[in-house]
This record gives sequence, structure tokens and C-alpha cells, in this order.
Amino acid sequence: MPAWSRFVALGDSFTEGLEDDMRPDGRHRGWSDRVADALAAHAHARGIADFRYANLAVRGRLAPEVIEEQVPLAVELGPDLVTLGAGVNDTLRPHFDLNRIATSMERGVRTLRATGADVLLFEFGDPARRSRVMRPVADRIRAYNTSLQDIGRRYGCYRVSFWQVAVFDDPQVWASDWLHLAPAGHEITARMVLSELGVEAPTSGLDQDWRTPLVPRPVPSRSRRLAANARWTRDHLAPWMLRRLRGESSGDAVTAKQPEWLAWG
Repeated sequence: MPAWSRFVALGDSFTEGLEDDMRPDGRHRGWSDRVADALAAHAHARGIADFRYANLAVRGRLAPEVIEEQVPLAVELGPDLVTLGAGVNDTLRPHFDLNRIATSMERGVRTLRATGADVLLFEFGDPARRSRVMRPVADRIRAYNTSLQDIGRRYGCYRVSFWQVAVFDDPQVWASDWLHLAPAGHEITARMVLSELGVEAPTSGLDQDWRTPLVPRPVPSRSRRLAANARWTRDHLAPWMLRRLRGESSGDAVTAKQPEWLAWG
């Protein structure tokens, strides 16, 4: 098992870490920061004192944008490990071009692997298990995941799959917008990444068996569910639709969380 010393995370809001706890610099922590913590400890235990981490992810980015904007910057940094998580934003758009997205992702993976870096890809979960209205999106994600599996096998990538992990059906791992992970979801994602890489996860308040569903909460009453749906429509769905009509993205005024190497751990 390698002892990586240069870790770069690429992607959209999923990798940027939205809705996790805040860092002292005012940015969200996210699963990738948690992974960097464990990788740094692993590197130090293997005698590597200089572990560095960068996060180029920007919320709202489509998969082709991630490849075009972030992969060249990652190559310049010269990492030995790259995580690449993108594509969910593409499945939410009215026009979904699987060929274009998969071709773009393959080009990015090929470029990164050509540098000698290890690459980890994400196969995303089934949103229809949480909401029946998401079935059309689930079909798109299933097809996209099949393409990612082929790309991962062809280029020898690590792969993390959320598709059959029951704990992600639990509302407690999701933020109030029902799209981004809550802190518990970021913690579980970090553990999945570390498990795939063969690195021991640090201890936390989470059950050591991170695949075990969380302790269930009482089912809210119908009136509370209706009120929650109304708040979600007002606070999340309406602004999202307004941005689409204007041709705007949530990441238009956002820069990468950590565009340069930072000594970590």
C-alpha cells in the first residue's frame, strides 16, 4: 500500500465539503479534509514528514468543467493521489448527454494517470431510494456509474460506490437542502474513501461499522412534513430554479477552497 504524500481533491460541492462543519478560515471542512487528516497520519507513521493537500473543487461545476478547469491545475501541482468526484450536477440538468460527460471524465482520468498519480472515482448513490420523484435522475446516475466503472477498470482506479450503501438512505446524513451531505454524511464518506485506499480511519463518535444505519429518529407528523417541504421549496428549490433561468451557477463567485499545496497534519 502506498504512503501518499501529495493529495489533491477535484470536483464540485460534494468535494468542496458544503454543509459540513466550518473551518477557521470560513470554508466548510468536508470529507476530503477528513481524508487528508488520516492520510497525513498514515504518511507520518511511514516516515514521511512532509504531507501536502490541495482542494480545487468548486460548487456548481459540471463534470466537463471540472476536467477542463481543475485537471490541468492538478497536473501542475504533481500529486501522487487524486480524488475525482463530479457528474451529479450534470444529471440534474434538463439535457443530459452521457456520451459527452463520460468522454470528458475518461480524458481527465487518462491525463491524471499518465502523470503516475493514483486516482479514486465515485459512483454515486440512488436518490430514488429517498424520493420517488428522483427516479428519472436515478436512471441517469445508474447509467453514469456504469461508465465510471468501465473507466475505473480501464485505467486502474480506486472506486467508491454509494449505490447500495443503506446508510445513505438515512435523512440524518443529509443537509436541509436534501442534496448535500450533513457532517455525519461527510464522516461516512471519508471512511469509505479510506477503506478503499486501505488506510485506517481515525476514531470518532461514529460507530466503528460505518455502514450501520444511524439510530432512527421519530417519524415527524404529516403537518411537520408539509411544513418542511414548504421551507425546502422556499429556501432551496426556488433559488435553484431562479439560477437556472438566469443561466447562473452557485459557484460563479466562488474560488477553489485550497488551490495551492498546504502542509497538512
